[in-house]
Amino acid sequence: MTGKYDHFGVPASAEQENETYFEGIKTFATSPDDHPYRIEFLRFEEGCPLPNELQTMCHAAFVVEDVTEAIKGYKVVLEPFDVTENLRCAFVMDDNALIELMQVL
Repeated sequence: MTGKYDHFGVPASAEQENETYFEGIKTFATSPDDHPYRIEFLRFEEGCPLPNELQTMCHAAFVVEDVTEAIKGYKVVLEPFDVTENLRCAFVMDDNALIELMQVL
């Protein structure tokens, strides 16, 4: 299964312009739609429940048809979860690369 490139995620230590706060996961994020090269900056508060890989590694994100199928054969870092009613995501490792797989519902 192949996916279409969506964005590149980068952990950030400094506050970014136009961040959105996600209270349940103690994370601030920018929208890749607002960056000319589709970069998403992520800033994590102390006590963030997300896996360490997400908080410390950059990731490439791809849109796939079926996220449950797309994670097969990879080391799953974060099982599929609904970000919104229209978006489901998961994070996997491919060797040393962190990859976000996104499914539009």
